Amino acid sequence: MLNEIRAALGPVARVGKEITYLPTCPSTNDLLKAMAEAGAGEGTVLIAGEQTRGKGRLGRSFTSAAGKGVYLSALLRPDLSPEALMPLTGFTAEAMGRAVHRVSGVRPGVKWVNDLLLNGKKICGILTESAFSTGGQLKYVVVGVGLNVNYETKDFPPELQALAGSLLTETGCSYPLPNLAAAMIEALDELYTALLTGQTGPYLAAYRQHCLTLHKDVRLIQNGVSVPAYALDVDESLGLLVRCPDGSETLIRSGEASVRGLYGYAE
Repeated sequence: MLNEIRAALGPVARVGKEITYLPTCPSTNDLLKAMAEAGAGEGTVLIAGEQTRGKGRLGRSFTSAAGKGVYLSALLRPDLSPEALMPLTGFTAEAMGRAVHRVSGVRPGVKWVNDLLLNGKKICGILTESAFSTGGQLKYVVVGVGLNVNYETKDFPPELQALAGSLLTETGCSYPLPNLAAAMIEALDELYTALLTGQTGPYLAAYRQHCLTLHKDVRLIQNGVSVPAYALDVDESLGLLVRCPDGSETLIRSGEASVRGLYGYAE
């Protein structure tokens, strides 16, 4: 697998200079964080054939079956302000959408803030985790991505089958995992270069274009309470600007509330 990924990988500036592949591991994010603490270099990528304890946002589990998807994490050590890194998770979704398109010709949409969807089904999850020194200085960021590639509907737990999908379920085609892994690494490398050089304008424009949440009625869910709103736009940090029923407008950050479509996960 590793040789196939390297053969498919084009030139990279930082992300993907070092790649480790494991047939199985509990969580690529957790293991790469341990590697980072042990001194792993910037741009190190860890890929697993399967994860036994894959995880998503808010501690949710992420299905990570062997041979069915690409599960990778990348280590970044940016000398950037926390404000500059705020859109990283959402921009990673845009980057992964580009990677999927390069290999499959299909362009997923983005449900705010960072889920990739095809036909209303979630095919990719993204989790970024940061570590700081005791003095509050950023030490590193680990960007984890799980892309469902060759899953069949029966491969998902019954409670997820209405929400989760894969490139196979949504296009009817299977795709080579090494080629997708290589495209994902290249896309992360391109995004990281854009972040470091302050050239993220095209990512913001593309995110607005591909965000399925915008210009729709949505529900804001916070502490179990659902409030209707209308999604207007995202700002430069990918905060979601919404109009409330009383006509007022407010900006929502990803840690403050989750967003669902009025009639389902995305719609």
